[in-house]
Amino acid sequence: MRSVLARCSGNNRGRATVGPVDRPFNPAVAVAMLVAKPKKDIAMDDKTRTELEAAAFRRLLEHLRTRSDVQNIDMMNLAGFCRNCLSNWMKDAADAKGVAMSKDQSREAVYGMPFEEWKAKFQKEATAEQKAAFEKASHKH
Repeated sequence: MRSVLARCSGNNRGRATVGPVDRPFNPAVAVAMLVAKPKKDIAMDDKTRTELEAAAFRRLLEHLRTRSDVQNIDMMNLAGFCRNCLSNWMKDAADAKGVAMSKDQSREAVYGMPFEEWKAKFQKEATAEQKAAFEKASHKH
């Protein structure tokens, strides 16, 4: 598992070596590779699996916090999810467990700061091309 993380991070300017082909880093694929149940069951209890999945999620958040230059609309257009999606999924999980969590709290957990502060510091106006690509993809989650 560590080798997957190593290949998906580091100072490779957003590129990850995946097998013999050099491809752009796709966080959705990286997370799916880390948390997907392997075809051949690995002897692992549920607690350990959950801990590993949580570690991968924390690593993803850490990575996204260091890449504030990557805009949410670009993530949506390339990977089909963004920081807001992650925060919504976190809130959904909290709701399902009966844990009180507001939308603002879930966003702060993902962004590492209040959402409005992150937007003021890092969010840029989307270009016409970005908006057109987003509309064409019509993400439904």
